[in-house]
Amino acid sequence: MEKTCKIFIDNQPFEFKVEGDFFWGKPELLYPQEDNVLSKMEWENEGFNIVKAFENQDFLKLQESVKNIIIEALKANNVGVDNKLFDLKDYHKFVTTDALHNQVISITRNLETLDFDFDIDLLAKRFGDILGYKLTSYVEELKKSHIQIRISRPKSLDINPPHRDGYLSYWEDIINVWLPIAGCNEKSSLPVVAKSHLIPENEILRTESKGAKINGNIYYVPCILETKSGVIKMTRPNPKESEALLFSPFLIHGAAVNENEDITRVSLELRFPKQKN
Repeated sequence: MEKTCKIFIDNQPFEFKVEGDFFWGKPELLYPQEDNVLSKMEWENEGFNIVKAFENQDFLKLQESVKNIIIEALKANNVGVDNKLFDLKDYHKFVTTDALHNQVISITRNLETLDFDFDIDLLAKRFGDILGYKLTSYVEELKKSHIQIRISRPKSLDINPPHRDGYLSYWEDIINVWLPIAGCNEKSSLPVVAKSHLIPENEILRTESKGAKINGNIYYVPCILETKSGVIKMTRPNPKESEALLFSPFLIHGAAVNENEDITRVSLELRFPKQKN
């Protein structure tokens, strides 16, 4: 069944078509209220916070590594770019069709720590020190690490639907990390719904996993269409370069529409499980 997903981002209305079977959940709260990765944080109730992630040189090194991965993905799809002159914010000038973009992101959304010329585990340690839990980049259920470069062209549907990662079993006990890499600003950074990790399932209308199709693409994550409160109202916390947005896997997030006129947004999504003792 096709429905229209209507949301507000910083009080601005957006809508897009979603195909899927939608249902209201059971009267249960999935967010674990004891000994979860946010339990020691004053901001646990909000479900997210912006923290410092890097010293400047470390950020530039990671940014360069992300750029090189994207250049290699472009070359694998016969798009030649000048390594020195290529600017991530101009990606949309080289990738002008959805078909080509989907080929590129089939590479960039399935990465591991070894794909980066940067020690991702340093970030796991840094955020673990902030949260007061030991974190790891290794996801036991997947038997590997899992990192995604998100690329969103201007005025496109290069987005995930509003969703919770925690519906997928391997993301139940993690911290979500969203890192701005290029083109991230108040018009393009990741929207979240504050305190939504505390909304019980019977107040959420959603699809099953792999049950939502947007613009011809099927998404692993369930699409959350609305809550009992009505239309979903999101805000963009908008971390700056060298900062990170940390949030609960049960926080509703996504729909990171890029409203910039001529700038591609590139960000990095990390998910660090709590280390089992």
